[in-house]
Amino acid sequence: MNAILLDFPEKIVGERIYIRPCMPGDGKDVHKAIERSMKELKAWMPWAHKPQTLEEVEENIRLSYGEFIRREDMRLHIYKKEDHAFIGSTGFHRMNWSVPKVEIGYWIDTYYSGNGYMTEAVQLLTQFALKKMGVNRIEIRCDTKNSASKAIPERLGYKLEAVLRNDDKTMGGELRDTYVYSFLPSDIK
Repeated sequence: MNAILLDFPEKIVGERIYIRPCMPGDGKDVHKAIERSMKELKAWMPWAHKPQTLEEVEENIRLSYGEFIRREDMRLHIYKKEDHAFIGSTGFHRMNWSVPKVEIGYWIDTYYSGNGYMTEAVQLLTQFALKKMGVNRIEIRCDTKNSASKAIPERLGYKLEAVLRNDDKTMGGELRDTYVYSFLPSDIK
């Protein structure tokens, strides 16, 4: 598969949300969400270990946009349909186009957590990856202690394949374990 030729829509639209590629200029909304959610993100996201300036967030978005264009990593942003509020980030990561396979990652603005938005987003991306991208495997990885994050693949019928022991370190330097969930085309019911 020549990934650079993969057409990607302007938006993937769900019942309450839409997902679109990150774009230059998104920094202000993303920065606000990171600042509001730093306490929760810090426990799980390595990039949240130190405060980021608006300029650093915008620079990261622009670098991510370049990776999206080249289909090296596909960072996506999630918005509420009713008011176009930015609510979180997701995307396709660790892609291997020869299989093809992707990993879905995600984080949500704390203000919007607990409303099922991220489950809806991951469900939309799972369907999109299988039907439009033709992937043969989707993975979701998360810390074994992150109950909110692991609930999403479990709710959506992903299979727990492995626990990677001592796979990473927490911000405090403690070793942590990682769950690996997968979804295959044959898992569709």
